[in-house]
Amino acid sequence: MSKTKVIIANPIDRIKAFFIDMFLISMPILYITAYIFLDGKDAFRQNQLAISIDWAMYGIIISIFFAKSAQSPGYRAQDIYLIDAISGKKVSFLKSIFRYICFLISGMSIFGLLICFFRKDKLCLHDLLSKSIVVTKKS
Repeated sequence: MSKTKVIIANPIDRIKAFFIDMFLISMPILYITAYIFLDGKDAFRQNQLAISIDWAMYGIIISIFFAKSAQSPGYRAQDIYLIDAISGKKVSFLKSIFRYICFLISGMSIFGLLICFFRKDKLCLHDLLSKSIVVTKKS
């Protein structure tokens, strides 16, 4: 039986996965909120509560994916996984929520997201803070 090795995922694959997740998960949430619950895009843009709730829903949904299978739809498309840096297993729901909050905070300063391009281990600030790693399998 061959042992499966993991390597840290390429930042470009992570960016592709992020855009896929944004399209498949957040776009339907934003559309439903704007056109079903509110009175169109102008009402949506003026409603900060609705925007905050939508991004919180996105964080919860993405965290459920990570806790259940270590992959979101975008991660599955790129064949990458989110694992706990300490145990090597998939992250818990609470750890994934914490990672999402760290992602939002590190995104306020673009440095937190771009740091992966300057580090040998290719980890972003939210990975470091949440002690998680995005990996790909090598057989």
